[in-house]
Amino acid sequence: MGWWWQAPGDAKRALWAAALGWMLDAFDVMLYALVLTAVIEDLGLTKATAGLIGSVTLVAAAIGGVAFGIVADRYGRTRALMGSILMYSVFTAMCGFAQTGWQLALFRIGLGLGMGGEWASGAALVAETWPDEHRGKALGLMQSAWAVGYALAAIVTSVVLPVWGWRAVFFVGVLPALFTVWIRRAVPEPAVWRTSVRHAPRAGLAAVVADGRLGLTVALAMMNACCLFAWWGFNSWIPAYLSLAPAQGGIGLDPRAMAWLVVFMQVGMWFGYVTFGAVADSFGRKRTYVTYLLMAAVLLGLYAQVRSPLVLLWLGPFVAFFGTGYFTGFGIVTAESYPTAIRATAQGLTYNTGRLASAAAPFVVGSLADQRGFALAFSVVAAAFVVAACWWIVIPETRGRSVTASAA
Repeated sequence: MGWWWQAPGDAKRALWAAALGWMLDAFDVMLYALVLTAVIEDLGLTKATAGLIGSVTLVAAAIGGVAFGIVADRYGRTRALMGSILMYSVFTAMCGFAQTGWQLALFRIGLGLGMGGEWASGAALVAETWPDEHRGKALGLMQSAWAVGYALAAIVTSVVLPVWGWRAVFFVGVLPALFTVWIRRAVPEPAVWRTSVRHAPRAGLAAVVADGRLGLTVALAMMNACCLFAWWGFNSWIPAYLSLAPAQGGIGLDPRAMAWLVVFMQVGMWFGYVTFGAVADSFGRKRTYVTYLLMAAVLLGLYAQVRSPLVLLWLGPFVAFFGTGYFTGFGIVTAESYPTAIRATAQGLTYNTGRLASAAAPFVVGSLADQRGFALAFSVVAAAFVVAACWWIVIPETRGRSVTASAA
């Protein structure tokens, strides 16, 4: 960890801000998956309807991600970061007041808008404050915070849900809003962004596909769509799969056992995020990405066939390691592929166009699980990882590119 101690204070604070924002994003967003069984029973939802609510959340996240990416390029990374955190915190708490599926969907849309904005602004903030040789490791630490947030959400759910119910779980989600006070006081805008604002003309979405970047932008968006389809299709339903009764296609674990199986998976997820950044800095972005995606496909296909809770306990962390760790690479590759003036816009567009396309995943998996069972549904998700790996045929290697060299 010598690279951490050698970094300047501004870089460390930027990484803390982005990582904690991403951690709290995961905490708020994943509460829905963790209380889904209770919500289905209380509001009388079908699995398809519950999946549709998850899908509309991702559509909103796609819109929010593009919008906040533009805000981050024009008005600053930290301003966009604070706005997104406030939005997803407030709407998470409002989910606790929902009395119908329609009301819950409306509040999840508001949450999704804020959720989508956090990643683009946070990833740009970290990429522009860390040196080229350590960018992958820094973004790996930022991305790994998602696993911590997901695990924290599972722990809170295991404590709050059995005693106070699913509504109280959502009320806890307002707490991240307090974090914005520290960001406002302690985290400055990156120097490279301040320079770009002074000397470069304001650019919009059209600039992302200008100057020969159309093919790259399409490839990144499509690759990310497949990755996000797989991730949300799997993770939106894992808690429900573990807790639903066997007659409903699930494993039949009680809420506490389900939550701790999810926590155990997050250990593998955290190591996957951190390892990806270090490996990608040493061996290249493309080789590392493709390896993670293909391993994820194999392991998820195996997970889909297992019914034993003990086997799922040990297999889960490996699925999460490869099936999530690759997300570290997306922030790295997009930061190194676009100039500063449009970096957050490009990250927001390519990430959230993919998220928009993947928004069907919770609904598709829920519908397949209703009709054909979870084994087939998760196998379809595994296939999406293979398709994602194929897009790397046309995506160039970016290791060694400097973000400051393309500040204009």
